[in-house]
Amino acid sequence: MTGGDRSALARGIPARGGSARALVGIGQVLEELRQEFPDVSPSKIRFLEAEGLIAPERASSGYRRFAVADIERLRFILTAQRDEYLPLRVIKERLDALSGDGGAGAAASAAALTRSELLEATGADEALLAELEDYGLVRHARAYGTEALTVVRCAVAVREYGIQPRHLRAVKAAADREISLVEQVVAPLARQKGSREPALRAARDVAAHIARLHATLVEDGLTDAGLASGPPAAGTPHNVPREPAGLRSASGR
Repeated sequence: MTGGDRSALARGIPARGGSARALVGIGQVLEELRQEFPDVSPSKIRFLEAEGLIAPERASSGYRRFAVADIERLRFILTAQRDEYLPLRVIKERLDALSGDGGAGAAASAAALTRSELLEATGADEALLAELEDYGLVRHARAYGTEALTVVRCAVAVREYGIQPRHLRAVKAAADREISLVEQVVAPLARQKGSREPALRAARDVAAHIARLHATLVEDGLTDAGLASGPPAAGTPHNVPREPAGLRSASGR
């Protein structure tokens, strides 16, 4: 294993290339990965190799031999495909940036998607993305990061229930108020000279507590309304007629 590979593995980064130890065949790789990724197959692994995302060693017999770093790299790729729906080009750029092969430029572009790639990765259409940008839920940009990817994917999912971007303005407004509260709390720390780490750490801590509080209040409210998995609160009326799926804005639109 090269010094760069050892350094990458020590940081938990999926490195390219093999190792002089613990080389295994493709069958053992599949056995290790299939519990988490049931659809992984020899042809899938061969395709990723052909696309340049992995580079396992070859034994004298010609069979592929995989090191621990190769397996972790495969796990990284499969997770990015499953959880973020990223195109292979973007995954490859991200891997190159993490392993140091692509330099600072690759690091900047590794999490960036073009507009067409964002639409393809999320299943959104141009009209939905434009509306999300109009309402400030996604910033219009030449390249979109993982935050935009998450927002658009959520918007696509809730649209199935009749929720449109205009209905999500309340979510954006609530998030902005929470951000403002965090900024007020950490402002004294941010003004102090020296390291910004105390302010950053406090911001993360306060934001995490607020996020948990928000989620708890929503869950509690749904329970009171009889819409959560728990039993409805005492006195909650049953069989109350509800409006059909879909929401109306205050203006009735």
